[in-house]
Amino acid sequence: MEPSNDARPAAYTTAGGIAVRRTAAPCDPAALTGLVEAVEERRGGVLSSGMEYPGRYSRWHLGYVDPCLEIAARGRRVSATALNDRGRVLLPTVAAALAEHGPVAAEGPDGATVAVAVPEPDPRVFFTEEERSRRPGVFTVLRSLVAAFSSDADPNLGLYGAFGYDLAFQFEPVERVQERDPDDRDLVLHLPDAVIVHDRKRETCFRYTYEFTVPGTGGRNPATTDGLPRTTEPTPEVVPAEVPGQPEPGSYAAIVAEAKERFRRGDLFEVVPGHRTYGPCTSPARFYERLRERNPAPYEFFFNLGEGEYLVGASPEMFVRVGTGSDGRRRVETCPISGTIQRGDDPLGDADNIRALLSSLKEESELTMCTDVDRNDKSRVCEPGSVRVIGRRQIEMYSRLIHTVDHIEGVLRPEFDALDAFLTHMWAVTVTGAPKTWAMRFIERHETSPRRWYGGAVGVIGFDGSMNTGLTLRTAQIRDGVATVRVGATLLYDSDPEAEERETFLKARALLETLKDVEEEVREGDGTGAAPDALAPSAPPAGEGMRVLLVDHEDSFVNTLADYFRRHGAEVTTVRYGFDPGLLDEMAPDLAVLSPGPGLPSDFDTDALLDALEERSLPVFGVCLGLQAMVEHAGGELLTLKEPVHGKPGRVRVAGGDLLGAVGEGETFQAARYHSVYSTPEKVKGYRVIAVTEDGPEPVVMAIEDPEKRRWAVQFHPESILTAEVGEAIVERALRLARRPA
Repeated sequence: MEPSNDARPAAYTTAGGIAVRRTAAPCDPAALTGLVEAVEERRGGVLSSGMEYPGRYSRWHLGYVDPCLEIAARGRRVSATALNDRGRVLLPTVAAALAEHGPVAAEGPDGATVAVAVPEPDPRVFFTEEERSRRPGVFTVLRSLVAAFSSDADPNLGLYGAFGYDLAFQFEPVERVQERDPDDRDLVLHLPDAVIVHDRKRETCFRYTYEFTVPGTGGRNPATTDGLPRTTEPTPEVVPAEVPGQPEPGSYAAIVAEAKERFRRGDLFEVVPGHRTYGPCTSPARFYERLRERNPAPYEFFFNLGEGEYLVGASPEMFVRVGTGSDGRRRVETCPISGTIQRGDDPLGDADNIRALLSSLKEESELTMCTDVDRNDKSRVCEPGSVRVIGRRQIEMYSRLIHTVDHIEGVLRPEFDALDAFLTHMWAVTVTGAPKTWAMRFIERHETSPRRWYGGAVGVIGFDGSMNTGLTLRTAQIRDGVATVRVGATLLYDSDPEAEERETFLKARALLETLKDVEEEVREGDGTGAAPDALAPSAPPAGEGMRVLLVDHEDSFVNTLADYFRRHGAEVTTVRYGFDPGLLDEMAPDLAVLSPGPGLPSDFDTDALLDALEERSLPVFGVCLGLQAMVEHAGGELLTLKEPVHGKPGRVRVAGGDLLGAVGEGETFQAARYHSVYSTPEKVKGYRVIAVTEDGPEPVVMAIEDPEKRRWAVQFHPESILTAEVGEAIVERALRLARRPA
């Protein structure tokens, strides 16, 4: 299901006989901001998608507050609560749906809640694997509720909310080992009767309102919501609380080590255990808005579930999506994510990390297993031959992480519905493992607490037969001012325990840092926080107050090189070679830079320029041709490569010195090579060789220096994108070394 912005009014009758009247009114998208603030105080939900991936995700934003009904489950007990008088109109219809599964009890002093306890399935009744999604449980009750409201006339009306991890135990035979709080809910769904939908791609926004009329029974007149107020009671105020300590270092790595033993025995192929981290949160609404800004994701959500509990998340992964295709058949989709690497410092770093991610056999194996399990899940309920991979190892980029994603679809068989599709995938292999049941047993025995909402799903069950849900990953469960963020990693036999533990904290970092920033905003806004410390004065830019003369040897990269020096505060003047040496006296530069260029140093009479610079004791920094000129001027010898290297990356090993001190002696880095002329260490005179190539038949000089004369040079191009890792730092270092002593 994708939200729809159909502005036409509608009137229709559901399969359960409820008359529905819908009106649509244009509204300002800013109304959603006010709605977020309202959801902090009253039950409701806000969902959005901040990612645009054609064929998978489009950008939209919707929300509601003051729903008329709440459906909740604790174990096998399902309750429906009328949250206002509008909900009371619908309560008899809901009670009738619940009664299909057992005796219904009215609860509370005003009878606003009706509940049914679904009996355990009769062990004598046999269910084949294909039929197992129809075993009695919470979802059989949901199916009856959806049927009462069923109609294909409206794509936005449905049940919105959260599905907890423990619901899987009604589908998979997993013994519960950890102690559960009987008050914890496994399911909270809302029926909103007013929804704002903003299509961020088409830039349309409408507020849909619904009125319901329920047929009378036993001679009673029909009951209607017309004229009844849409408000509900406020939820408990969020107050600060003490935040628990973070996990002990090494505790997750120990779980990884245990999992490796299970892999060795063949009990598991992969498993995804998690652990909890914590942060303070006294404003879930601000946290949601900041998280959307800093960590856009396909499934961004904020739910006030009542009873002092909130969910805020920015999940990267679809769980199950069901919609009707142009051929009228119901299409079920999933997008399993497995394969993770951190973002680079810039697009070049991203490209390097993407290359590393796609080259990793371990990461490919993780995703392959996830996809094979996912295809198996679909094959239980989909048409033969319809399950197919429509996207393989696609890259998705988030604020801190890069993931590989597969996209899988199938066509539901006529006898199955969206809830069957949901159940057969529960829970995704990307948050459990494979074989799925064995992985869930391992998780139950090795995690330190029940997962609650983590690894479950959020989203909507549409009354039109559709479904759109995302996994509750990158999610904070907030209660009593404390946000619990659970994170995990996909483990294989070749997993490194320490590396996997680091990955979990990397995944949690975006949420924890956002929580910290929001709490600082709250304290400052309320006047309860101390004034921020005065910022320590920062060091001035390396080139501040310096004049740089850049000598251009008809090079194609000179302007980028000049820009690198300007970035660090230097005033740069670029002059073509062959100028009158008197210009040096006129400009009195603090540093002369000899640019790269084609040909040989002699083509530009570089000896004469270097003589003039030496007479004036001016510092010099040479690049490529500039290094060659300095080597030759000092009596060294230049050679010609058998094969030129132009625009090629090379590994450079540092042998010490001042210029490359930021890299470190003995370390290597990647640099761009554009040259056919070179020198070797034994051919260099008068300079210390401070870097050479790491590969090739002989070492090629990559950097030289003479600190006493204040002369430095590099054979590679620091301004190239291939040298992005260290290029700008080298330019900054050259400026600091060239600065005249005070």
